[in-house]
Amino acid sequence: MTGIAAALTIFSFAAFAVDWQGHRGARGLYPENTIGGMEEALKYKAVTTLELDVVISKDQKVVVSHEPWMSEEICTDKGGARAKGRAQNLYRMTAAQIAEFDCGTIPHPRFPEQKKVRAHKPLLDDLLARIPNKNIAFNIEIKSTLEDERDGYQPDVKSFVDLVVAGVKRRLPVGRFTLQSFDWRVLRYLRSTYPDVRLVALLEGPINPEAVLKDLGFSPAVFSPYYKDLTRAHVDAFHRQGVKVIPWTVNDTREMTELLKLGVDGMITDYPNRIPKK
Repeated sequence: MTGIAAALTIFSFAAFAVDWQGHRGARGLYPENTIGGMEEALKYKAVTTLELDVVISKDQKVVVSHEPWMSEEICTDKGGARAKGRAQNLYRMTAAQIAEFDCGTIPHPRFPEQKKVRAHKPLLDDLLARIPNKNIAFNIEIKSTLEDERDGYQPDVKSFVDLVVAGVKRRLPVGRFTLQSFDWRVLRYLRSTYPDVRLVALLEGPINPEAVLKDLGFSPAVFSPYYKDLTRAHVDAFHRQGVKVIPWTVNDTREMTELLKLGVDGMITDYPNRIPKK
């Protein structure tokens, strides 16, 4: 192994005693999935990883967004009118058209502490270029579903994944990022085509460690379930298989403390300001 390769191996999610991840940046404090939101999360020294979501534009750009459409909950067009949701399919819009929408000034009904500033959905490349701290990792969710592929909101899985991997590797060594998805077709393709990339299996619903690993077909680097579904037995079972456990999305300090007692390896939170003090 070369010195460079060894360094990349050392710098990985395994390096963090507790991997505190800022969900969509710091969604509770700043507009989600924006460059400013990522910078806000990094104001908190406990944060080790920035979590974000990506979709694809009409002109094949990787765009940072939770939905493959323009959310009517948080976005307005350049004239100030509310976005139209699924009617404004990002896969049918160019990156330049997407950037015309403001997704930061509408008061968020579920996050009253969130700062209100004009903000747009950035390109992944621009976001990665703006985060110079080489001690920060990225956990990037590929927002793919069978339904969205069928209905024309995304490219096929192979094309989607290839675009994301090329974009991320252009900016980051493999030791500084993981790729995650609820769509396990994405994870299986990544495993077979990009075996050097560390993978996170997302799950919503009942947890059966044996069934998860059997259905997925391999052991991912990280298993990431909804935190309320998680027990100590689940954590122990995944640890026996060499899989780290990082639940989502934990926004209460007391619950964070209780999850640490279960032995989790990290947590995803909208509120990095609520991370327990050591």
